[in-house]
Amino acid sequence: MNIAVIGTGYVGLVTGTCFAETGNNVVCVDIDEEKVAKLKAGHVPIYEPHLEVLFERNIRQGRLHFTTNLKEAVDRAQIIFLALPTPPGENGSADLKYVLGVADELGKILAEYKVIVDKSTVPVGTAEKVRAAVAKHAREPFDVVSNPEFLREGFAVDDFLKPDRVVVGTSSARARKLMEDLYKPFVRQGNPIIFMDERSAELTKYAANAFLAMKITFMNEIANFCDAVGADVDKVRIGIGSDSRIGKRFLFPGIGYGGSCFPKDVQALAKSGQEAGYTFQIIDSVMRVNERQKTVLIDKVKTYYGQDLRGKHFALWGLAFKPDTDDIREAPSLDMIDALVEAGATITAFDPEAMDNVRARIGDKINYTQDEYGALQGADALIIATEWQLFRNPDLARVEKLLKEKTIFDGRNLYDLEEMKDLGFHYVSIGRQAVNAPVKAKA
Repeated sequence: MNIAVIGTGYVGLVTGTCFAETGNNVVCVDIDEEKVAKLKAGHVPIYEPHLEVLFERNIRQGRLHFTTNLKEAVDRAQIIFLALPTPPGENGSADLKYVLGVADELGKILAEYKVIVDKSTVPVGTAEKVRAAVAKHAREPFDVVSNPEFLREGFAVDDFLKPDRVVVGTSSARARKLMEDLYKPFVRQGNPIIFMDERSAELTKYAANAFLAMKITFMNEIANFCDAVGADVDKVRIGIGSDSRIGKRFLFPGIGYGGSCFPKDVQALAKSGQEAGYTFQIIDSVMRVNERQKTVLIDKVKTYYGQDLRGKHFALWGLAFKPDTDDIREAPSLDMIDALVEAGATITAFDPEAMDNVRARIGDKINYTQDEYGALQGADALIIATEWQLFRNPDLARVEKLLKEKTIFDGRNLYDLEEMKDLGFHYVSIGRQAVNAPVKAKA
């Protein structure tokens, strides 16, 4: 099939590349001329495992193209995907100006029947708004479909090529057939293509992300309670995760969720509820708890060193909101940095992929280093904010040698308590008892 993907952000680039990988001819459109020039030259602007290999192969084999010319892309396409930003507005609702702006332009250039697909995460009722925007100018028939993405950053290529399910919202038999034909290669192992109405498809995306955010937040609450009563959250997690009704995934406690999806989508669903006269009480609680959770580890730092951290220097491992991405949107590390600096501390940070993005955002507010051990030199303690694989099994003898004190504050529970105890580290994590805790004078 001939496909146009409008928007070359995270979702658009993965979508276009993966459709090209299954033999489709894909043209990706963006208004940023400099970005399009770099894409044409083979530069992938985001870090996502396995994407670069597919990207380069499909450019080389002539199936993946980039342009700033919307009409050129649309004229050739049977299906047009809208993969445009829907950032939070001032009131927390999803801002649809990019989606509706492109929809207005599409109506002016459609010369034959097309299927227009909302791939962006959008509020309930957006398909109708897109349909109305296109219809203002369109002289040819078209259908608008809701086809939300369910991509995990760090696993997006696998998620797209081998989806758990494909959700398609449409009331058109013609559009349904085209979408079914398009997605058949991705579900050969039997995972479903689920057809429903447009509004239900739009809500499915928000409901899925809100539920996962709630599951993470619930486990963080349990971890905080474990700290209060002396229980071990790892044992609790295993105990409840073995229940098939609950499941093992998204039960790992930590310092809160971040990224481009959960914070924005949970907030947008809450706002959609308000607009419909409904209050999502659970979701409101999830947002409050998650915001507090982002600095729960710094509370532990201050409990140990005192509220005044002037003269203290910390190594920070991890800046991205999760491993295998360079995305720092709503990353807990940024809240932790603010809290430490405000208390007077200095920081040297390392992240395998996200340092350039953090430097572009906060400049020289902190120091940066080229490897994880360089961050440790002269630091009073190590703080871990992101569970990158290379942090899971470090040379602990080297860590001990470089740190001023054998002290680690772990926001991702990477290390075994007994091993930390045997090695003599003062080790503080989330929802587990601290080991080798010396008595510190409070400042």
